[in-house]
Amino acid sequence: MEYDVIVIGGGHAGIEAGVISAKMGAKTHLLTILIENIGLASCNPAIGGLGKGHLTKEVDALGGVMGIITDHCGIQYRILNASKGPAVRGTRAQIDMDKYRVFAKNLVLNTPNLSVSQEIVEELIVQNSQAIGLKTSVGKTYFAKKIIVTTGTFLRGLVHIGESQSQNGRFGESASIGLSKNLEMLGFEMGRLKTGTCPRIDGRSIDFERLEIHNGDFPAPCFSYKTDSSSFDPLQLPCYVTYTNEATHKLIRDNFYRAPLFTGQIEGVGPRYCPSIEDKINRFADKERHQLFLEPQTSEAVEYYVNGLSTSLPFDVQEKVIASIAGLENAKITRYGYAIEYDYIHPTELFHTLETKKIQNLYLAGQINGTTGYEEAAAQGIMAGINAVLSLQKEDKRFDFGGLSEFVLRRDEAYIGVMIDDLVSKGTKEPYRVFTSRAEYRLLLREDNAIFRLGDYAHQLGTIDENAYLCLAKDKQDIINAMKYLENTTFTPSKQNLTLLEQLGEPPINDKCMGVLIVGRDSFDNEKLRKFHSDFKNLSNRALEQIRIQCKYYSYIQKQRENIAKMHQMLQVQIPQDFVFDGIPGLSLEVIEKLNKFRPKTLFNASEISGITPASIDVLHLYIHLRKAR
Repeated sequence: MEYDVIVIGGGHAGIEAGVISAKMGAKTHLLTILIENIGLASCNPAIGGLGKGHLTKEVDALGGVMGIITDHCGIQYRILNASKGPAVRGTRAQIDMDKYRVFAKNLVLNTPNLSVSQEIVEELIVQNSQAIGLKTSVGKTYFAKKIIVTTGTFLRGLVHIGESQSQNGRFGESASIGLSKNLEMLGFEMGRLKTGTCPRIDGRSIDFERLEIHNGDFPAPCFSYKTDSSSFDPLQLPCYVTYTNEATHKLIRDNFYRAPLFTGQIEGVGPRYCPSIEDKINRFADKERHQLFLEPQTSEAVEYYVNGLSTSLPFDVQEKVIASIAGLENAKITRYGYAIEYDYIHPTELFHTLETKKIQNLYLAGQINGTTGYEEAAAQGIMAGINAVLSLQKEDKRFDFGGLSEFVLRRDEAYIGVMIDDLVSKGTKEPYRVFTSRAEYRLLLREDNAIFRLGDYAHQLGTIDENAYLCLAKDKQDIINAMKYLENTTFTPSKQNLTLLEQLGEPPINDKCMGVLIVGRDSFDNEKLRKFHSDFKNLSNRALEQIRIQCKYYSYIQKQRENIAKMHQMLQVQIPQDFVFDGIPGLSLEVIEKLNKFRPKTLFNASEISGITPASIDVLHLYIHLRKAR
């Protein structure tokens, strides 16, 4: 059988790749090991968080489905860092893991242009350095113009619980051995990573009276712009907090000799920002306790995930560790924690489109690229799917996206752009996860404006409803008009203005000032803004919120926009043909070697070379300027 696009894997990356490809009009087929596990949350029962919430909302803005699935399946919603500025806030939802999986599976099975089959892929068919198809373990052959690989932790997956090992992609599911060997044979540079998960415990065996309670936010924040926030009233189950103690730490230290992490049994590199409990005890020996979150896994709350207790210790040690913790003295483990090692391909093997450099028409997305997390996977999946379909335009007149030949988001446009640029340019030797601190322009890349940043792209790709886009376009124009008024209108302490401020319950002004300084006050809300000027009366809440945020951070936003303009201008700088890279202080030998090899014509061309960092571009720009000055 022949398809436009084939997606290998039914995890979060595979779902987004398959759905967006089909939505853009491509005949798409998704292959997965178990259909009932499409969209399975194999680790924590949550979507979003700091940085990850940004990715989820960006995926949603581009036409993805993670946000809308979460809004249908959430059981607690919170905004993390709510007391801080909007740039570093992150929406997070606990999900009903069972409902999420079923909803995701049904969504995939009901997507037009998208078919699904349950098979294990053994081998890619490659001719003349082009992927043209694949073979499965049942002997079936599929052909496609584009192939997207989203295999998660299944490539030669090896599960560890103490001394016990088993070849699984997830506990209880078969690993993908043949495909991993095939990718290695095709010449890809591969490595080995490790991640892990926490024990789950029976909710009936927990002493909740001894735990701190953490409730969701009211009103609950939603993820998808398609969700009606005015009527959004989800279930808000509590989470609970407890802590490890010295007895817990002694138990773990006494069993280091049985921990696969320390015995040499595990060779892969684990996530630095989400270490196992044994790693925490080893690295932070001075800490008296570590916080643990007990998160319900379903709306029935019969099973809880012990977040913060990722471990691969033997099952008997896990039982003793759980029993040493306040509130869990009589807790029964329903699923033991484990570590899993798996193969990944170094992401420097990819273009920014996520197509591989070695093999044309082959795209990689998710943990196969060295990332960790559902949200990072989903973001790569949607980008791989979009680019796979865009590349079909070269050979198929059915596809026309207004001259958009590839879709690469810049670092100043989206967290997705930051993540992919980090991976492709710098590579990674540990599981990569997104943080707000990774984004140089995070004040512009907020969760709240994801649809405003990316909605025009979704419209060009045909992945946003026309009515939704018309509402968005109106809101954008209203924001532009309002900001022009507030920037260009000077308010004086006249009787009329002072009366208006008094009616709004706002302190008076003593000197003349721009309108942005008044609207940017912490005390201003949407209702006050509607009364501030007659033109604002009928604006949507979404538009009013953007106006208030832009006013509050006006000077900082202006500065970031100026920096971005300078950066874009800098990237157009020509590199003289006879420019000598050797000996420039601040450039590593590796960077100099690559610059000499590729001889880029502009700083932008140089920035596209794998391993050339933004800092290297700054140094190069300085020395080009110094040469011109001489």
